[in-house]
Amino acid sequence: MLQFSTRVLLAEDESVAREILGFYLNTIFDEVVVVEDGLKGLNLYKKAIKENKNFDLVLTDIKMPNMNGIEMLENIYSLNKNQKFIIVSAYKDEEMLLKSIDLKVLGYFVKPLNVDNIMELLIKAKDEVLEDKKNANGIIKINEIYTYHMQSKLLYENNSLVKLSKKETLALNLLMQNRGQITEIATFKKVIWQDKETLDATFRTVIKRLKDKIKTKDFITSRKGQGYIVE
Repeated sequence: MLQFSTRVLLAEDESVAREILGFYLNTIFDEVVVVEDGLKGLNLYKKAIKENKNFDLVLTDIKMPNMNGIEMLENIYSLNKNQKFIIVSAYKDEEMLLKSIDLKVLGYFVKPLNVDNIMELLIKAKDEVLEDKKNANGIIKINEIYTYHMQSKLLYENNSLVKLSKKETLALNLLMQNRGQITEIATFKKVIWQDKETLDATFRTVIKRLKDKIKTKDFITSRKGQGYIVE
């Protein structure tokens, strides 16, 4: 199964908070880059964009020297409207927090830091990051068992590749391209056999073999007299 690497930028001027957050980030994410103020964070973010090594998540304190966290986030947001953020603050500064509402903020850590809250939010953040990466790479979670990769036309059952024949692959890919819509039998015949003269029995054999391979939790539904659908 395709694996994704995750990269995080942490901007925090307090050494204790930096050490705690850095430790827990490193237990969850693959790469964590740490800076001590907002200006360094922004410069590093710009450098990462040029090197095509974008950050999946940015964590920042609000009160920092040289450039505060909200200013840094606003600058980053101007570069990447889809960037995900988590804000850390020792202050319940409502004005600062309200300014962050328009940004893509996943949550807040209020100092003194609570370990349980840190882990819960970071795990949730990683799940969102990975889901976005999957969607960007055309990876579709069909149900709790099956995942389909549109680019490679590969089907996985609990991360194990499901071996499909060429015709089964064509049939499944057509269904996934039309997901949520009924695909007519005539369309299958045109795509798989390049004509409409194929016997219905031949077509049904391909569909049956495909459905036999996903019987753990079959996701292909027959609509009598219409065709087939993946909802």
